[in-house]
Amino acid sequence: MAETSTHMTIGRFSSLTRLSVRMLRHYDAHGVLVPAVVDPGTGYRRYAPHQLGDAADVRNLRDVGFGVSAIGALLEARGTPAWTRALQMQHAELQREVREARERVSLIARLLDHGENLMSITVTRTIVPAMTVVAFRGTVPTYSDEGRLWGQMMPLLARRSIAPIGPCGVIEHDDEYVESDVDLSIFAPVSPGTRVEEPLHVVELPARDCLVARVRGSYDQISQAHDLINSQMAAESLTPRSGDDLAARAFNIYLSTPDRVSEVDLVTDVCLPLS
Repeated sequence: MAETSTHMTIGRFSSLTRLSVRMLRHYDAHGVLVPAVVDPGTGYRRYAPHQLGDAADVRNLRDVGFGVSAIGALLEARGTPAWTRALQMQHAELQREVREARERVSLIARLLDHGENLMSITVTRTIVPAMTVVAFRGTVPTYSDEGRLWGQMMPLLARRSIAPIGPCGVIEHDDEYVESDVDLSIFAPVSPGTRVEEPLHVVELPARDCLVARVRGSYDQISQAHDLINSQMAAESLTPRSGDDLAARAFNIYLSTPDRVSEVDLVTDVCLPLS
């Protein structure tokens, strides 16, 4: 009985843990946070002091987005690599959601201030000069994950003492816009005669007649840049270059990058080769 006297009513436990009585009953029903004692006559639930730590973990896991079934499994995995992996995966997922939410907020702002924001993108027809590039091809979950490829390529270039001689960029290989598993080649312009080993490749890109949308500001304007390019193609009866070679693919050139300037000072050329 001495131990029972230290048990807390569900109301007291709720007050201490900042979990509502309704949620405590919910967690009990799903076997996630079961009371230490349940009176068989009245059904009153009582909780032990050591369950305060469990309740804190339950609340924190709930607050970062885990469902009831996942919380139950994670409580069993505390102190193991599975616990760490699950939190790391959830962290990455929440970062993706934050990024997407910021992009939606930015799009709403541009829609509200349509005329003003269009001024941050200008479209011109220009010849993009020929260049020798070192390219690194890979598949990433989404377009926003392009940075993963840069994180792999740049150390390889540094190891070979290869320094880009101009703005770097990315080529899109997919024939259509895809929502996942994006096939990209990132590239860095280098001096002719540069030699590399796999997974790097030297590519000779020819001069190309392109519609170029210059984007000033965040990368979430890239889709709008393509909209403006499409509008100008229609207005001038232009057609995009066709073919399976890299010279026919849409590409971006990063005239400034996030490691050197703030987001508002980014400048990106979105390029579509013409036939």
